[in-house]
Amino acid sequence: MNMHFEGSSKVTLLFDFWDVRGPAGMVLSVFVVLLLTVIYELLKVWKITIGKQKQSFITHPSAPVSFSPEPSCFAPVMKRQEGSSALTNSPSEISLAATENMAATADTTTAAKKCWLLHCLQTAIHILQVTLGYMLMLCVMSYNVWIFLGVIMGSVLGYFLAFPLLNHI
Repeated sequence: MNMHFEGSSKVTLLFDFWDVRGPAGMVLSVFVVLLLTVIYELLKVWKITIGKQKQSFITHPSAPVSFSPEPSCFAPVMKRQEGSSALTNSPSEISLAATENMAATADTTTAAKKCWLLHCLQTAIHILQVTLGYMLMLCVMSYNVWIFLGVIMGSVLGYFLAFPLLNHI
């Protein structure tokens, strides 16, 4: 394998079945790599958007989203555990406080479930993003100029299309 860039229309990308042997195949392969790179950029924006949504559930469910450091999904659970003591867990105290804290506990539980769901979705997107990123890196490591340009142009196009969406979310 050559360790320098070349402009040939013959290359094997990622798998044995993706064997390019002509100009038409190279154009199609560059287009596929370009689309994969655009998807990679869209995944980055989607992950940021979900992080904003998760942060809004944790901090203030009705407040606008900001870029402050995000607390974890454990925050509601930890607050409840910090407030508990032997006295508040006694039967007489529980029966008196049950009506006051019932609505707050239900809201906290719902927010925690939504937070965990968003965290799981964000994790799945991260897995896809890392996998796709390594696949694109391996495409570039084929040292084909056309594939490399397809990755670069896909990144530019994906950034151009996706990142303005962050201002509207």
